[in-house]
Amino acid sequence: MSKISSINPYTGKKLATHDAFDLTRLDSVLDSIEDARQQWQKTSLQERAQALRDLAQQLRKQQGKLAKLASEEMGKTLASAEAEVEKCAWVCDYYAEQGPAMLVDEYLPDEDNDGVQRFVSYQPLGVVLAIMPWNFPYWQVFRFLAPALMAGNAALLKHASNVPGCALAIEQVLRDAGLPENLMRTVLVPGSKAQALIDHPVVKAVTFTGSTDAGRRIAAAAGNMLKKTVMELGGSDAYVVLEDADVELAVEKCVTSRLLNNGQSCIAAKRFIVHNNLYGAFAEQMTAAMKKKVMGDPLDKDTDIGPQAREDLCKTLADQVSESIRLGAVLMCGGERDGTFYSPTVLGEVRPGMPAFDQELFGPVAALIRARSDDEAITLANQSRFGLGAAVFTRDARRGAKIAAEQLQAGACAVNDFVKSDPRMPFGGIKDSGYGRELGRFGIHEFVNIKAVVVNGEADSSE
Repeated sequence: MSKISSINPYTGKKLATHDAFDLTRLDSVLDSIEDARQQWQKTSLQERAQALRDLAQQLRKQQGKLAKLASEEMGKTLASAEAEVEKCAWVCDYYAEQGPAMLVDEYLPDEDNDGVQRFVSYQPLGVVLAIMPWNFPYWQVFRFLAPALMAGNAALLKHASNVPGCALAIEQVLRDAGLPENLMRTVLVPGSKAQALIDHPVVKAVTFTGSTDAGRRIAAAAGNMLKKTVMELGGSDAYVVLEDADVELAVEKCVTSRLLNNGQSCIAAKRFIVHNNLYGAFAEQMTAAMKKKVMGDPLDKDTDIGPQAREDLCKTLADQVSESIRLGAVLMCGGERDGTFYSPTVLGEVRPGMPAFDQELFGPVAALIRARSDDEAITLANQSRFGLGAAVFTRDARRGAKIAAEQLQAGACAVNDFVKSDPRMPFGGIKDSGYGRELGRFGIHEFVNIKAVVVNGEADSSE
């Protein structure tokens, strides 16, 4: 029987080894989750909302234990992991409070005056398969799970193979919160088994977060089975610093975003496109700020940056930096690799054609790009196959809002701040960053049957 192990990226030591599920066990899990789903669909919106409140309470109760597990399995700092668990509780609370109103039947006005009732009903699709990455091992799951459960669906989780402990802990938290047994199940299988899960008739929809290449394969497999998908893929987010920007504010926000989660975030700032008149000051201040960051044990409260999640990912990042320098980028600080650690790095004079411009750098590396004008800065920002997030810095907030809304090509934009997911707002990308939306009203409607109902005739008033 094949095994799935988790390795602490800081110590290099094996944390745990689990038996991978074989096909017989997978069939058993899928049968049980379908049984639970059929019963859950019959519950009221109020019952589901209370279950999410109970789940939020349980997450907060277990916050310390869950955070430590995430830090050990993928290397995020303990403070970051604690904040992640709290955000999961927040999204449960949000849908408990707002979800019922998003799912009630919507009646159309009787414009024809014909006495016919016309309304839209939101019905669950069934079992939603989630194929999730390791970088936010809890949040990536709960931002789909909370709305899916609120809508009456069940959930099947195939998590990244390097965070099996987090995957099993999520299932246990739901059990501890008193949610129905088997309503959400984790299956420990390698990526090669994803096809069998997608093809299974119990699975009605698929949500995926991860690389663009993997997203294409999963979307194609699901499309072949005519199953609904949401794809949240890679990003090379551009942060545009206009000529009138507050440089100190821009540097503060840009450094925070670039180093979020040890630099391993799809939605993190990656390309910094700065007007030529501010480029020198911005580069100097960003370099100084990056040099101050402390690398070390993610469980140490004084650590700013932990290790990268896996050694192979760290090597890929180092190769991207080396190739960018060979093509003319200037190393302003960092650029050093030690096992799973990669030092905070600033690359100056980055241009199109370099990996630092064209590819996603999944680690603590900032790519600085010089623009001769504000218009050129916006053009360079959009000169990417990705479109997940973007930001603009300017002292004219009204102008910034117009640029963010109308000119930057991304699913989420910020003005004078960094982009972050929020349970109240839709989240997702365009272009090679994927399609569909999570969170907010749009997210809960991704995995429901938006059903049109027309009723001709009087309702029986005797009942």
